[in-house]
Amino acid sequence: MARGTLRIYLGSAPGVGKTYAMLSEAHRRVERGTDCVVGFVEHHGRPRTEVLLHGLEQIRRRDIEHRSAVFSEMDVDAVLERAPAVALVDELAHTNVPGSRNAKRWQDVEELLRAGIDVISTVNIQHLESLGDVVEAITGVRQQETIPDEVARRADQVELVDMSPQALRRRMAHGNIYQSDKVDAALSNYFRPGNLTALRELALLWVADRVDEYLQQYRGEHDISTPWQARERIVVGLTGGPEGRTLIRRASRMAAKGSGSEILAVYIARSDGLTSASPKELAVQRTLVEDLGGTFHHVIGDDIPSALLAFARGVNATQIVLGSSRRKTWQYVYGPGVGATVARESGPDLDVHIVTHEEVAKGRGLPIARSARLSRARILWGWAVGVGGPALLTLLLRSLENGPGLANDVLLFLFLTVGAALLGGLAPALASAAAGSMLLNYWFTPPTHTLTVQDPENFVAIVIFFAVALAVASVVDLAARRTHQAARLRAESEILSTLAGSVLRGETALDALLGRVRETFAMESVALLERRSDVEPWTCAGSVGPAPVARPDDADVDMPVGDHMALALSGRVLPAEDRRVLGAFAAQAAVVLDRQRLVDEAEAARRLAEGNRIRTALLAAVSHDLRTPLAAIKAAVSSLRSDDVSWSEEDEAELLAGIEDGADRLDHLVGNLLDMSRLQTGTVTPLIREIDLDEVVPMALGGVPEGSVDLDIPETLPMVAVDPGLLERAVANIVENAVKYSPDGERVTAAASALGGRVELRVADRGRGVPDEGKGRIFEPFQRYGDAPRGAGVGLGLAVARGFVESMGGTLDAEDTPGGGLTMVLTLKAAREQARQDGPRAAGHLTRPPGHTAAPSTDAGKAGPR
Repeated sequence: MARGTLRIYLGSAPGVGKTYAMLSEAHRRVERGTDCVVGFVEHHGRPRTEVLLHGLEQIRRRDIEHRSAVFSEMDVDAVLERAPAVALVDELAHTNVPGSRNAKRWQDVEELLRAGIDVISTVNIQHLESLGDVVEAITGVRQQETIPDEVARRADQVELVDMSPQALRRRMAHGNIYQSDKVDAALSNYFRPGNLTALRELALLWVADRVDEYLQQYRGEHDISTPWQARERIVVGLTGGPEGRTLIRRASRMAAKGSGSEILAVYIARSDGLTSASPKELAVQRTLVEDLGGTFHHVIGDDIPSALLAFARGVNATQIVLGSSRRKTWQYVYGPGVGATVARESGPDLDVHIVTHEEVAKGRGLPIARSARLSRARILWGWAVGVGGPALLTLLLRSLENGPGLANDVLLFLFLTVGAALLGGLAPALASAAAGSMLLNYWFTPPTHTLTVQDPENFVAIVIFFAVALAVASVVDLAARRTHQAARLRAESEILSTLAGSVLRGETALDALLGRVRETFAMESVALLERRSDVEPWTCAGSVGPAPVARPDDADVDMPVGDHMALALSGRVLPAEDRRVLGAFAAQAAVVLDRQRLVDEAEAARRLAEGNRIRTALLAAVSHDLRTPLAAIKAAVSSLRSDDVSWSEEDEAELLAGIEDGADRLDHLVGNLLDMSRLQTGTVTPLIREIDLDEVVPMALGGVPEGSVDLDIPETLPMVAVDPGLLERAVANIVENAVKYSPDGERVTAAASALGGRVELRVADRGRGVPDEGKGRIFEPFQRYGDAPRGAGVGLGLAVARGFVESMGGTLDAEDTPGGGLTMVLTLKAAREQARQDGPRAAGHLTRPPGHTAAPSTDAGKAGPR
């Protein structure tokens, strides 16, 4: 009997619609006449899922008693007896009740498959065994029910059921997944947007791996030997030409096909520095690489193929992407080119991709002046033609019985001289002319085998031959030098144009500019040095490259900029003609440094202006918010000291309580003002130590009414690395703010949970909430809710809380409370990077801790437009 097929609907989280999709598939198959039954499907009280069960045949379940309770499981025997074509079996990772036929439901499915029954099932990504640790690190929850990855990988079809985190949270908030009493806890813990996004990514990557397996299987079946690698480190070889952008985008598309792929763009600069490539184009390509998530590298080496391969092997690359050569067809006489050489020498550990582009065979062009110079290979060919050519031509002509005559012999030797001049320049042409003259005189000019010339016409012919050869060689050499100068001037003008544009736009940062200097002149390191006077030591304002020099005297090249600044380069000595462009770079570096300092000064001025604004707001707040409790205290004291009124004990106690309440309000207001002042001046220095959250949070709740807060801090939480005093002040302000804006009779919830290496405390109220556009403003100083009464505080509570939390390396953000209200999310670093088991234990409802009698603060709601 043929084995049945397994189709799995894979979801990233509960509630994405796996069971719904499976039941919809069953209805489509039934409509097509397929014998389809429900082996086991649990709708979990979801009405839309339950409706889809109608119209489908359901196999009776088997009741099993365990520990005085009755559970229902799939009856495998009943399904085998029914022998349908397709069986629906939900929750593939489910653990069966002890006493069942198999321990796991996936084992039940294996029996059905062996019996030839096709099975459609569901599973979430967090239930795969290999991802258990990853899911626990993300969510803080260890999945107890898992299936071996091999079970899912053996499935004939895997279909991803996907949903955005926002849509899934909306579905949760509407009650379509869990009961209403579980919605808040689920949204605050497992169903956080970050958790759902990470789980969604895991699901997508796992399915991508599955697709990769299908592809490999297909290639094996069709004898396709070249493998497709999903995770690669791709090196892109750049020349500075316009084709580089095409290569970078092509490599990016290759990297996007697999998780963890990395792009490394490398430019190999020859030792000729300035004339190696277009600096403007390289700057554009560097930006493009970084925008696509890759890195740009600059390597110096005269042997480009060897340097490229050495770099690729040094970074453990798996692929190299190169462009098709821009050389014209005749230029291949100088060698096979970089691409062919790299492909030949890469070996089996590196795949080399040659990418076509629009610049193929169009020539390199300017400003790459290196092509205008005579290369080493070209000079060698010139000497070979200039010296070896006349000798071979002499042998050829001597082998002929009747030669072409002296005139033709002279033309043939002249042709070799011209060829040597075109290939190797002046020196090979002169050598060819001298050798040709001697050979013509000795072998072909009567009397032969002597160096004398009997006929004056023959002597004139030899002299003209030598003069023409010399003239042609001189013209070729002059043309080469003029071409080189033109290309160099064009390169310089392009560099200067790029610098001028960056000055006008104000785009170039100092490090980027120094990096461009290093690339342009092929240097090892570049540093911008400055000093205040001639007697003070040099200081480094910025540098790139390894081991920058500390003094201009130690550099291979230094370019003064004014009296007390210099650009120092190490690596090689530059020719004098390069110093003109280097001077432009140095002047630009000074301008960039001055601009950065002006920006810093402007930022300092902005902070001073902000401080002035805060002081102005403080004076406005003090004019009322501090005078109100002072007026109440003065009135109570004056009443007590009055001699014409006899106060009862109850009246005196009430007046004293009012004095104490006013003093507490003043103390709290002044404390927040002092805290804000410390934060503004940067004098807050946390004393970090490890402590349990449940030792700090209860101490922070002394300023709220009894029974106003429900506290849930599990004992299994890891310790946090904080300053206990600062954390207590921050939590106190957050909780007081939440209590102030909660409706009467509604408790504030303070719940803590662990998420990998973080611990979160979520303080949720049921107040009016804050619009999304106002969530950022509630943490600004002196901001209060629009309808907050005067005297409710100066608006510093949440600003101080965020400042304290950030000083300890944590974060404080605002989110909407499901069902209405505002939730403050305080995130702290765990003292130990370890995951915790699921199963938080409620700490009970909080009343004011024993020993805390502080009066409730009236400055609780002061920190936002709440």
